[in-house]
Amino acid sequence: MNDSKNVHGLERLGSVAGGVMMVGKGLRRGGIFGLIQVAIGGVVLARGITGHSSLKDKLEQGRQEMNTVRTKIERVGAELKNLKTSAEVASEKSTV
Repeated sequence: MNDSKNVHGLERLGSVAGGVMMVGKGLRRGGIFGLIQVAIGGVVLARGITGHSSLKDKLEQGRQEMNTVRTKIERVGAELKNLKTSAEVASEKSTV
């Protein structure tokens, strides 16, 4: 588990407040839906208290992987363009 803090400021405060509110509502509601609400509220509360969100880590990893793929695609596109230009130049020289 990555222990770095990736939730800060108002986002962290909002997580604590929202988590407390959800846990409270879930306890008052009771039943299976109340239990689900308590569980979700607990996760949100833990996110605010610890300042770490595993989901946010996964999203950032996905974003970085997408950027890597985009860079590779752009590089291959540039190489293809260079190959096309070279082929056109070679074709012109051979027909002259």
